[in-house]
Amino acid sequence: MPVHVTQHPTSRLSLSAQDLLHRTARALRRWGPAAHTPPVRPARSEQLRTLADVLDVAVAAQRQADQVVAACGEPQPVSGAVAKACGEQVVVYHRLRGMVRALPADGDVAEARERAARLLSYHQWMLHQSLVFACTTNPHSRVEAARLSLNGLGAPADALRELRDQVRTAADAAPD
Repeated sequence: MPVHVTQHPTSRLSLSAQDLLHRTARALRRWGPAAHTPPVRPARSEQLRTLADVLDVAVAAQRQADQVVAACGEPQPVSGAVAKACGEQVVVYHRLRGMVRALPADGDVAEARERAARLLSYHQWMLHQSLVFACTTNPHSRVEAARLSLNGLGAPADALRELRDQVRTAADAAPD
């Protein structure tokens, strides 16, 4: 039985035409916009402003997050509305942490970004743990004691607000 061999479309071109195509392709890769253009990093002032803007949103979300964590620590059973709000706040802080980690930052801005990411991770973790404690169907006495001691986000919330204020002050003072 004969085997049919299909030719590549460029095989019909003369050798010089194939050479021309290969040379053109190499030149386009070499001279293309992405070939030699390093990614443009925003200026320090822009990095600070962007980080401060995200931290403003995080601090604004703290009020509801703090209330939800405190509600999870109440002696009575947690309502479905509180559980839903807590889950929504977990998502909010997860997204904010992702936004902060994705920000380009250099030097001291990178240090502030990493501190912000750690504080946002704490907020997310605290909300998640509050929800787990509050929705446990067969709580151990130590878990129940831990749940009843919940009264808000605590000192890390203060640290996030202080960091936001420091970043905002540095962004306002930075030259454009």
